[in-house]
Amino acid sequence: MSAREIEDPLEQGTQPAAMTEAVRTLLENLDDEPGREGLSRTPQRVAGALRYLTSGYRMSASQILNGALYEVCYDEMVIVKDIELFSLCEHHLLPMWGKAHVAYLPHRKVIGLSKIPRLVDMFARRLQIQERLTSQIAHTIQEAIEPRGVGVVIEARHFCMMMRGVEKQHSSAVTSAMLGAFRESQRTRDEFLSLIAHGSG
Repeated sequence: MSAREIEDPLEQGTQPAAMTEAVRTLLENLDDEPGREGLSRTPQRVAGALRYLTSGYRMSASQILNGALYEVCYDEMVIVKDIELFSLCEHHLLPMWGKAHVAYLPHRKVIGLSKIPRLVDMFARRLQIQERLTSQIAHTIQEAIEPRGVGVVIEARHFCMMMRGVEKQHSSAVTSAMLGAFRESQRTRDEFLSLIAHGSG
């Protein structure tokens, strides 16, 4: 098997010329030997990686949900927790990574469980700030099934804080979006926060 055949498939194919040239320009300004062998295909690799990491721009909630909305007689809290997420901070294009906890109180409709992590991925795979990401997930679920309430909590670490700036390697940010019953009822909110805390690593 050739080296080309075992290459990362994300690096294969033609990447937008403007992106590869932009990366090449960056390398010329960062490295004192930008033409060396190890950097020869870096512009294509970086362009491919960035296209993948921002693939959420080329998705929509309707495509993700794809009819996976079901009418059921169930009115207890639905929670999908510890959803791993990776995103790029829009301020420095550095990674942020963590987990999302998503809950809602159904009103006649529920969402297929696998669709919730897919929604998280769709919004995470864009240039983001954590506060907006949290809000987008909550409001999309609210609009899709009009539940009695939605709660989203995201815990994430940011490389722009860990590798530069304050350089605090063990700090994390926690954001929340509470809609409907999760905002109006402390009991509902406390139940959600208790359930996602129980057994969480």
